[in-house]
Amino acid sequence: MAQQSEADRELMRHWVERWKLVGPQLEEIRRREIELANTQVSIRRLFPETRFSHLPKRTTSGLIEQQAWFAKLRQ
Repeated sequence: MAQQSEADRELMRHWVERWKLVGPQLEEIRRREIELANTQVSIRRLFPETRFSHLPKRTTSGLIEQQAWFAKLRQ
């Protein structure tokens, strides 16, 4: 493995310090964008011609229905 120069080590130290400063800020931006994302709208925009596009918008995530199906399968 090639030996790193002092300049390379200093550059890496610089980047590590930068990420320590901005990492939490970037994580907060990412978290906020995820919370504000409308998945249904995004999917309809990405796949406007799908066979499901005629279905009405859901008001729930479907988790309750999924759990009901799992309960039926257990019996």
